[in-house]
Amino acid sequence: MKILVTGFDPFGDDEINPAIEAVKRLADEIAGAKIVKLEIPTVFGDCATVVHDAIVREKPDYVLNIGQAGGRFALTPERVAINFDDGRIADNHGYQPIATPIHDDGQNAYFTQLPVKTMVKAIRAAGLPAAVSTTAGTFVCNHIMYQVQYMIDKEFHDLKAGFMHIPFLPQQVVARPETPSLSLEDDVRGITAAITAIVEMDSKPDLQSIEGHIA
Repeated sequence: MKILVTGFDPFGDDEINPAIEAVKRLADEIAGAKIVKLEIPTVFGDCATVVHDAIVREKPDYVLNIGQAGGRFALTPERVAINFDDGRIADNHGYQPIATPIHDDGQNAYFTQLPVKTMVKAIRAAGLPAAVSTTAGTFVCNHIMYQVQYMIDKEFHDLKAGFMHIPFLPQQVVARPETPSLSLEDDVRGITAAITAIVEMDSKPDLQSIEGHIA
């Protein structure tokens, strides 16, 4: 099995992004699966082109995109992506879409193929906070999750994919009082636990349980 794991570069006022920093530190093999690591730009459109090229090149069985969610306290696998770009800030190329569909011929929303409840349970078993999220936002994180699902719908029919948000790093909240954070080491442990759950649940249905959610 091969899993493509992506992380965004820094954006906004931050000089670091925990997503790519954690992805770079993942083991090359997790639970018997080969891990392919990829940095992607925090840019609408371009991030999808980079991921598409990697899917064609690497032919992974799964894609797991990782992104930063400042203000969240937990690692949060996302359940759904929506066909909607609405940037609260501009991306790294200065583009700020407002209420814009991602694809005119795409579904209004796509649900992940990943076992998000099992992933959450595995992360909690590793001693870390986790919850299923039902909103990936409307910035580039939701954009790439939707774009990969669109690729599955239109082209890569056997691929399975999803997205997980992770909190700020401690160094990012020095000037952000009362904002939660998680260490890079814990990010890596949490992502590793999530990937292990993906491998173990391959071709199996997700847990039918309540694992919490971020509304």
